[in-house]
Amino acid sequence: MVNENSGDVDGAVQSEKIDKDSRIAVLFFPVLILLGGLCGMLLPQAFVGLAGWINPLLMIIMFCMGLTLTLPDFALVVKNPLPVLGGVVAQFVVMPSAGWLVATVLHLDPALAAGLILVGCAPGGTASNVVSYLARGNVALSVAMTSVSTLIAPALTPLLALWLAGQYMPVDAGSMALSVVQIVLIPVVLGIAIRMVLNRLVTKVTGVLPWISVLAITVVVTIIVAGSSQAIMNAGLLVLVAVILHNGLGLLLGYGAGVLMRVPADARRTMAIEVGMQNSGLAGGLAKQYFTPEAALPAAVFSVWHNLSGAMIAAYWRRKKTVNTGNLADK
Repeated sequence: MVNENSGDVDGAVQSEKIDKDSRIAVLFFPVLILLGGLCGMLLPQAFVGLAGWINPLLMIIMFCMGLTLTLPDFALVVKNPLPVLGGVVAQFVVMPSAGWLVATVLHLDPALAAGLILVGCAPGGTASNVVSYLARGNVALSVAMTSVSTLIAPALTPLLALWLAGQYMPVDAGSMALSVVQIVLIPVVLGIAIRMVLNRLVTKVTGVLPWISVLAITVVVTIIVAGSSQAIMNAGLLVLVAVILHNGLGLLLGYGAGVLMRVPADARRTMAIEVGMQNSGLAGGLAKQYFTPEAALPAAVFSVWHNLSGAMIAAYWRRKKTVNTGNLADK
């Protein structure tokens, strides 16, 4: 006799395994990034020649992200667009502005200032969804915000970089937009399409995708740090301070945006995480391609720090209960 609930049980087991793999990947992420950064610092000559790998690795990361998305993930945009669109607006207003403000207050060198601002102009970070889950945030909102910010990045990232980072260094917005389309939009859309056609097959390997992304971004950071090793020796502490301030402002103002919009506590947590965590790998690749190796330094440091701060804030929030968890997804 066949158990009618066996499919549900298998699905629950699969989902639990995916969640566990994702949690482990994100918790180990800062450790691997730190090790990669140390390798880049101590053995720069071994990785400098691999600069051509950065964009292909970023494309792999974006493709993996696309494979994790389904059309229902975008349903929240239609059902309750205000928190999603409000959060995305906060993403592209708060972080570029905060990057410019921190660069101005700390009197960063032009290359470092442009690099920090470019981090702020990037879309949401790929690890933010799992960090939101660990923090007992609204995961549906997190996925929707990451997806929307990523899909509109080819338009907004170059324009914002031209406006703010262009004060410090020349910005070829047209070429940068084309690069973002190639690195971000095409791989994500391709991943979504493959998920639609081969959903059952993709679901079986979903637990591996976070690890592929973690390893890829680790290599990207290692290469970027190797190319900026001398700059790190000269300005490492100042850049760390700038990154901590930038990330902290994003988390604080992202949460504040949720308070102003009067969304539930779990959604406020998600908005804080989504705004504060950036796709720093993309920012580093663009900085290295369109600015200088030194300009990629803030992105490399941000890659380490925002995952450490994300893990810490998730651990803190996970111990505190939220009110109306999941309501946004149901409205």
